[in-house]
Amino acid sequence: MDKITFEDRVAVVTGAGNGLGRDYALELARRGAKVVVNDLGGSGSGEGASASAAQAVVEEIRAAGGEAVANTNSVATREGGAAVIQTALDTWGKIDILISNAGFLRNNRFEDLTDEQIDPIINVHLKAAFYVGQPAYRAMRAAGYGRILFTGSASAMFGHAWQANYAAGKGAMLGLSNVVALEGSAYGIQSNVMLPTASSRLEAEMTPGFMEIPQFAKSFEKADFSIAEGRVVPEFNTPLALYLVSEACTATHGVYSSNCGRYARVRICAAEGWVSPAGDVPPTLEDIASHFGQIEELGDYSEPMTPYDEFTSAVKAARKQGVLA
Repeated sequence: MDKITFEDRVAVVTGAGNGLGRDYALELARRGAKVVVNDLGGSGSGEGASASAAQAVVEEIRAAGGEAVANTNSVATREGGAAVIQTALDTWGKIDILISNAGFLRNNRFEDLTDEQIDPIINVHLKAAFYVGQPAYRAMRAAGYGRILFTGSASAMFGHAWQANYAAGKGAMLGLSNVVALEGSAYGIQSNVMLPTASSRLEAEMTPGFMEIPQFAKSFEKADFSIAEGRVVPEFNTPLALYLVSEACTATHGVYSSNCGRYARVRICAAEGWVSPAGDVPPTLEDIASHFGQIEELGDYSEPMTPYDEFTSAVKAARKQGVLA
């Protein structure tokens, strides 16, 4: 296979001053991309600001012969998000790639989460994806090409105790990306979600308090981490992230997991389920209860691309179960 390059491409990476974002930016630049390195320079809990993080990455890229500019606007405001994308347009006249990666943690029990722990998390993960994504999308639509990667989390797709706020923000990436992928398909724009796994400074915001949940503690204690040594680092996530935003990638409307060097598509699908008897009379609560095992069983399943695809799946199941001829 020919080497994948990003020559003549302009990329914006948010939260690129440290961790995953930093490595994405460095590798994009190594492969020829011009990169806007965005980072507010705050702590792992979103406190404070500093230009040093973004500028340090830019200097590293330039020292290696690449092209990059720093941007320190907050992606958690509409004005800040627009300014991030405008930096790319003002500097290079276009944007081809957006990796929406900025974020931080503020952990607590679900019942104890305050507005100060909920609102900033939703702002920096979900609203920021709109604030940066919308102006990027407009420019990509005008150009007829674009690649967008939203950073999700296994904490959202599978659940993580004490992270209801974070999971809510990250879980929303799925719905957002699916709609962007569908609308963008008319204009050469692809969109996907990635669930990275890496040790980072955000770990300092995680306390062992979540181990108070027996089921969660049992899962953690029984987990087999034998593949993890030396592999829970940003560098193991970067190849998948960059492939998903490359011209070589034709996949869109997907969710992909990166965990210790295992890369896999994560699917939201609909089981065949149970189809109620023909006619316009809804089933009773007891009907649902008596067929709940069949409703839960995965068996044959479909993967709807749109809500309307699910109608077709329902008809197929009804015919299979003899409800429709």
